[in-house]
Amino acid sequence: MAKTALIDVKDQDLLAAIRELFKTVLKQDEISALLVPCRLSVKPSVMPTLVTDPGQLGAVDPLSPAFPINTAKVVSRLTRRESGGKVAAVMRPCEIRAFVELVKLKQGRTEDLVIIGLDCLGAFPNRDYIQWVGSGDDADASTQKFYSAMLSGSGDGSDGTQPAAACRVCEQPVPEGADITIGLFGIDTTGSIPVTAQSAAGEDLLAELGLKPGEEPPARRKAIDKLVADRTAARDEMFDATAAAVDNLEKLTAYLANCVNCYNCRVACPVCYCRECVFVTDVFDHEPSQYLRWANRKGAVKMPTDTVFYHLTRLAHMSTACVGCGQCSNACPNDIPVMELFRTVAYRTQRAFDYRAGRNLDEKPPLSEFKEDEFQEVVGLSLI
Repeated sequence: MAKTALIDVKDQDLLAAIRELFKTVLKQDEISALLVPCRLSVKPSVMPTLVTDPGQLGAVDPLSPAFPINTAKVVSRLTRRESGGKVAAVMRPCEIRAFVELVKLKQGRTEDLVIIGLDCLGAFPNRDYIQWVGSGDDADASTQKFYSAMLSGSGDGSDGTQPAAACRVCEQPVPEGADITIGLFGIDTTGSIPVTAQSAAGEDLLAELGLKPGEEPPARRKAIDKLVADRTAARDEMFDATAAAVDNLEKLTAYLANCVNCYNCRVACPVCYCRECVFVTDVFDHEPSQYLRWANRKGAVKMPTDTVFYHLTRLAHMSTACVGCGQCSNACPNDIPVMELFRTVAYRTQRAFDYRAGRNLDEKPPLSEFKEDEFQEVVGLSLI
């Protein structure tokens, strides 16, 4: 059974209490560094930061609605080989799921890593976050306004607190696969917040933190169930609308018409890990005469070419591993709703294989193992 302890908030605010917890984590002898979202000193931005000095944790802000990168890529770099120390990484649920997929693909390791997950309140698109935080003169107040609105259920956009589209349809806002989980949903954050160990490594670390034992309040599960139901309904509406918008090649071409082949979505995707993408090789470095031949044959050809083919290839390549983090849309310079397309296709792909990306480390990715009784309705076989 999972073990739970409590962080007393009381005379401080929620953000300050979480900062103190992280300082305590970093002071543990077995923890060499803490990877955590921190505000930059040069501008009001929040980026993953590898911290070794507890005195440098004053700018920690994991509750900020900033999500410039899916940290799974960073954790992959830190864990792909032995580093000589143990890292505690603070990650959103979709980041944890992406990292699980990367571990399966031999792009990361769980040894010498402790994952700390928080209930995810969502985040803004990059451009919206910059407008939201303003000059950064009182960034703590901006963060407090955001998490107060989201935890009270008033973050509907009327006061500027509506998260990105990917967050509004995310039905997995609670960190699964974390060693330690910090609970926020359904919690009175002016009193105590629960910290729950979900693994043996988490229990070992929790035992060292000196927190008083406690239990999660029943209101937490009720709040989570309602949130998941609301998000699932919104997700299904998005699936229906997106499927109708791309249900033939002509519609799909129109949907992706503004694509300029910048490949930002590929770079931002946490599970797109190939060192060399086929679309930046000679295969798609066409000769000038080729473009003229295409134009002569059709009378006109849109430039740049291969945009639809690029997205179809990415869908075929990674839809089984998509975790719905929305970084593809976040990175698109022309605001193409890439997330909606990829989540819609990925959901159907993963459902076909009875697979959910990032669910656990023991599930092998689809197409990586042979299952004799799989897809009998397609191949017309039956077991005797």
